Order: sequence, then C-alpha cells, then structure tokens
Amino acid sequence: MGRLTLNPIAHVDLYGTILIPLFLVIVNSPFVFGYAKPVPVNFFNLRNPKRDMIWVALAGPVTNLLLALIAVLFLRFSIPAVAAAVGGSESSHWVNLFEPVALMARNAVLINIVLAVFNAFPVPPLDGGRVMVGLLPEPQSSQFARIERFGFLIVLLLLMTHTLDRVIGPPVDFLINLYFGLLR
Repeated sequence: MGRLTLNPIAHVDLYGTILIPLFLVIVNSPFVFGYAKPVPVNFFNLRNPKRDMIWVALAGPVTNLLLALIAVLFLRFSIPAVAAAVGGSESSHWVNLFEPVALMARNAVLINIVLAVFNAFPVPPLDGGRVMVGLLPEPQSSQFARIERFGFLIVLLLLMTHTLDRVIGPPVDFLINLYFGLLR
C-alpha cells in the first residue's frame, strides 16, 4: 500500500492526522490527539494468525520501550562523557551546548514510555486491544473485536474524562522511575 517508506506523507490520514488535531486545537482542548494510517498486516504471512497477531501488536509498545531505553542510555553515557572529556574552564560551555540534546533525549524517554503504555491499553484499535483479541477464547474474542469501530470514540471519551489518566498513570510513573533510575 506504499507505506513501507520513511516519507511521512504516505502515513497521513485526513481525519486522524489533520482534521481531528486541528479541531481539538480550534476548540482549545486540554489535549491534542491524532493518529496516522494504520499499518496493514497480511494475515496470509502468519502461520497462526490469532497467536501471531499478538506478536505483531506487541511490536509497537516494545519498540517504544526500546527507544526510551536507548535515550536513557544515551543520557547515561554520552552527556557525562562529553562533560568529563572537555574539563577545565570551557566545560560549562560544552555542557550548555549539549543541554538541548539532553532535553531531547529526556523527552524521548517520556514520550516513548507514554506511547508504549497508552498503546498497550486494551481497547481496539490500540495494540493492547489486538493483544486482547488474540488472548481471548472464541466467542469472546470475536465479540471484543467488534468494539473496534467504536474504539476511537471510547479512547477519546476516556481521555476527555481523564479516566485514562488514572488507568495509565501508575504504569507510566513506574516505568519513568525505572528508566530514569538507570541514570544513577
């Protein structure tokens, strides 16, 4: 479908990438929410589609956690090494130069952890919902999969009522403390 590309235009969804975020900005929403086109999965490439879809769905949150780990490791080893290498009176100049890079790495940790936990929330079409569909036995699996057409509205309602904050907040806080604990 032409989406195996680094070109961001191929991933733009008229509603999810442009209209919904624009509407939320116009109405002065306390949050801005959007999404790209979903990645199609060819079920014919899966030996056991129900089980293997769990692995496909877990790839997104696991990738976010790995990216957060890479950012933490970058902070842990690169920034202090730069400060130690330059030493002397010019040290503060180099530390100030790398401060924006450190802030970007710190924000990469935070954003990727929030995305991983959010995307693992068990509501289709999120990855956590797809994992649930794969784990549930029939007929519950098929019944649960049917809520996907309302999934976006469910997630939006949970976001607007701050219910989702209370659900994903504790795992986000735990992972942030765990990851930033690696900096000590």
